Amino acid sequence: MADPRASTLLQLIWLASPALPVGGFSYSEGLEAAVEHGLVIDEATAADWLSEQLRLSLARGDLALLAQALPAWQSGDLPRLRELNDWLTQTRESAELRQQSEQMGRSLLEWLRNHYTASPAQIQTCVELGAPGYTMAMALALASSGATVQDGLTAYAFGWAENMVQAAIKSVPLGQSAGQRILARLAREIPAAVDQAQACTDAQRQAFSPMLAILSARHEVQYSRLFRS
Repeated sequence: MADPRASTLLQLIWLASPALPVGGFSYSEGLEAAVEHGLVIDEATAADWLSEQLRLSLARGDLALLAQALPAWQSGDLPRLRELNDWLTQTRESAELRQQSEQMGRSLLEWLRNHYTASPAQIQTCVELGAPGYTMAMALALASSGATVQDGLTAYAFGWAENMVQAAIKSVPLGQSAGQRILARLAREIPAAVDQAQACTDAQRQAFSPMLAILSARHEVQYSRLFRS
């Protein structure tokens, strides 16, 4: 008899994979602009940049929202889901970040329609939230996988880390070994970020990252770029 834990683990690996067809690989989340402006110039500065983004931005924002959205999907709490999605939309601090969230959200919902984990009714509920962001769509996918909140947040964070390390490799540029060293550092820091996210209340959840927002806005008009804006 198949172990249901193995099925859940496979779902988490799948959802965390950079090969998931949602377009995460095509965004740098301000990192390419940080390279352009000399804020990230080598392996050390790239590692510090991503570590701070994990701790100061992701853990207090999207991961914290994910920790609250997962149980809301599991209980079918539509008012709570709508409230969380509104917060997600309103806290994207540049047009680029908002477009990324909405495009990846649409792509993940399309994947879910063909993957048979979330029900058609749940997917329709997500659509009716109004331009559901990626984190909300991922919360639905994770809730449907049977994962615990902690495991779901860990998978989400590692998927983010893999995509961002690849962005650093291409934009700094860096070698693959340097990328693996940065990824190893982020992997060590993800458990603390997940704990921080789970401890966040509504009042503590925030998306105030002014330098990241400024760089994202600058990236929208950057003359030469590898990543989508």
